[in-house]
Amino acid sequence: MAVTSQQIAELAGVSRGTVDRALHNRGRVNPEVAARILQIAEELGYRPNSIGQALARTRQNIRLGAILQSAETPTMQDIAAEARQAAAELRGSGLEVELREIQGRDTLRVLQQISELMDWGASGLAIASNNTPDLVQRINEISNQGVPVVTFNTDAPDSRRLCFVGMDNYRAGQTAAGLIRQMLPGGGLVLPIAGHVNNGAHINRLRGFLDTLEDTGDIQLLSFQPCFDRDDYAYEITQHALQETPSLACVYITSNGQRGVCQAIEDERKKGRVRVVAYDLNAPNRQLLRSGDLSFVLDQVAYEQGRQPLYILYNYLLNRKMPEGELLYTDTLIRTKYNIGE
Repeated sequence: MAVTSQQIAELAGVSRGTVDRALHNRGRVNPEVAARILQIAEELGYRPNSIGQALARTRQNIRLGAILQSAETPTMQDIAAEARQAAAELRGSGLEVELREIQGRDTLRVLQQISELMDWGASGLAIASNNTPDLVQRINEISNQGVPVVTFNTDAPDSRRLCFVGMDNYRAGQTAAGLIRQMLPGGGLVLPIAGHVNNGAHINRLRGFLDTLEDTGDIQLLSFQPCFDRDDYAYEITQHALQETPSLACVYITSNGQRGVCQAIEDERKKGRVRVVAYDLNAPNRQLLRSGDLSFVLDQVAYEQGRQPLYILYNYLLNRKMPEGELLYTDTLIRTKYNIGE
């Protein structure tokens, strides 16, 4: 792991600013203190931070903002944790980074946070977005002002955002349909559950699934139900379906709520007979896979969605480096209890 100026500061008993001045010969530092700092840096094998050097050369004051929706869900908590780590790294290099977390899906609150971050002087924004007209218009407005926007986890494809980082949700839905066909070779009844109707990721997973199974005949589908990322709603939906249609063979859930699904199946004494396919290898889903409550999880490598957007914005603003593409899809990994690690 690279040695940081903060580590040198702690060992030398001085501030990080003093270390920066000593290492880069900027400003006055007591000669004895400077000598001690340089000796510690040499012993630790310190290498100057390339981001910090670039900022110093260009004398840019870069401010990055990130807005996360559905912050209460396990997957977004994983994304937020990685975003905090990336923010800490970038702050250590001289950038200013502000993270904002929103409970649930709320376009008005996203718009409010965008306005606050723009007033703060944001140079670039990373947004877990919606494709709603108001949000698309706002992204277009700030993009026209020269402030790039990277969407992540959920996209705003109709906007002029710089790029999107996240799962190819339509293909993930197709993958889920293929898995369920393999699990139910003789056919069966499947209940699809989505999260929020304004969450493009959830809906695209549902569309890919439904389109792939359309007119297959062997797999029959109940009408999809929204659970709004809530376990209690998912529980009620699943319990009602099990009581009304005892032949239910599988539940496909595109969002958070899988714990409620699994609990309803257990309470109705159908565990082992009703399969469940869900998304994201977060801590609750690891446990549900190990216990056999979940059959498969489609993992979208969530941590990349916390890390990549901030670094894409940094590279674009500081080095004018364009992202590798407009759609930067993370891997879609099929997880079972046998390949989730310890």
